[in-house]
Amino acid sequence: MNLTESRELAPLLEAFLLASGKPQSLERLFELFEEGERPEPPVFRKALELLRKSCEGRAFELKEVASGYRLQIREKYSPWVGRLWEERPQRYSRAMLETMALIAYRQPITRGEIEDVRGVAVNSHIVKTLLEREWIRVVGYREVPGRPAMFATTKGFLDHFNLKNLDDLPPLAELRELEPGPHPRLRRCPGTGPFAGVGRRKCGAGRAERRDQFPYVADGTGLHGRRS
Repeated sequence: MNLTESRELAPLLEAFLLASGKPQSLERLFELFEEGERPEPPVFRKALELLRKSCEGRAFELKEVASGYRLQIREKYSPWVGRLWEERPQRYSRAMLETMALIAYRQPITRGEIEDVRGVAVNSHIVKTLLEREWIRVVGYREVPGRPAMFATTKGFLDHFNLKNLDDLPPLAELRELEPGPHPRLRRCPGTGPFAGVGRRKCGAGRAERRDQFPYVADGTGLHGRRS
């Protein structure tokens, strides 16, 4: 195999992504090759572009998210692919969705600042759940009495919602009234999960849409769905 040729490298990268079952960064893909056989970065990028084009017209696509590249089932197939799982979609309360959205759009933000916007106290269980899911993290402490923790989103959050970076969050004009239900979601492709948006730092509070969806990624047995 001539790894200096992007056309030969592309199927190998496809194999790596199928086997991994999670996003792989360019740096991680580089590490999978011995130093003497490692293709140059431009060859890697061209091979990934060839792989992306080879997925056109197929049931799956190559998607770049915050943590790297992954193969995932296209969104239009999710209503049927979701039937592979017998368990019901997890439900998220409006309070959790609004809290998550405020953190996403106004980060870094403290619990008290979230409560000021929502007008009600934030349940400790909500913050604990978001930390355990690794959607948010503590990034510092506000220099005010009590030094409250400041929260921000993680790469795991971006990966879950199929985002490469925070600039991919939808503008407030695209957000609609949020209603509690199974898997309220950010406008996204499969490979993502539940989310609702409430305001960007400059703009104040906004609203979100919801739909029932499942994330679908690839694992070593082939492309299939997996709920985060």
